[in-house]
Amino acid sequence: MRRLTAILAPAILILALLAGWEAACRTLQIPSYFLPAPSAIGAAAAQDWALLLHSAWNTLSMALVALALASAVAMGLALLVAPSFLLESAVRPIAVALQVTPIVAVAPQAVIWAGLDHPERAVVGLAAIVAFFPIFSGALTGLRSTDPDLERLFDLYGASRAQRLFRLRLPSAAPFILEGHKVAAGLAIVGAVVAEFVAGSGSAQGLAWRILEAANRLQIAKEFAAVIVLGVMGVGLHALLHAGERWILLRWRGRR
Repeated sequence: MRRLTAILAPAILILALLAGWEAACRTLQIPSYFLPAPSAIGAAAAQDWALLLHSAWNTLSMALVALALASAVAMGLALLVAPSFLLESAVRPIAVALQVTPIVAVAPQAVIWAGLDHPERAVVGLAAIVAFFPIFSGALTGLRSTDPDLERLFDLYGASRAQRLFRLRLPSAAPFILEGHKVAAGLAIVGAVVAEFVAGSGSAQGLAWRILEAANRLQIAKEFAAVIVLGVMGVGLHALLHAGERWILLRWRGRR
């Protein structure tokens, strides 16, 4: 019953908001170029569904590659610097600088570095930069959150570094690491879309390219359709990672 309520509650709210949006557009006779009604957006999505799905896959695939790259680098770096306060003090300012640097400012140069014939490389690299910090910060915080009493118990039994890492620190850090990946997944999609606005050509024609194309042609319903597909894609990825988080915590730590 609780799971059914969790599914129905957002569905009912979304339907209510769409109904209010549709009613407002029809009652106030809002021009479609200013704000299209949900029915017009649905018709545009149905008309171009194949193109939208192809573009969505381009964006999603680059975001997933960026997320995997960010995860590998962030986890490796966190494992390296966690045991040393000096290393953490040296690395953290650089990680924060990467987090606050707007990728729009460096995207043109990244496209040149990646090669004009391979804009998808720039998109993946820029999205990975955006997704890096939540994973790194979560992993570092989790690796430092182990129970001191358990640390002393492992010392008492003479545990090796590998045993301490895999049996104590990683299980303790799992909730922080998984939450960091959930945040980073959304940021990877956002980073991929923003990077596509600059590098959106060739094989990097994702949803951002569809949005720009529709906006330039004043096809606002198609533009909104692409934005909605992007939102659905982000929600779906978050739900998938949330389910994975529950499964991992239940299997590894024995609790939800």
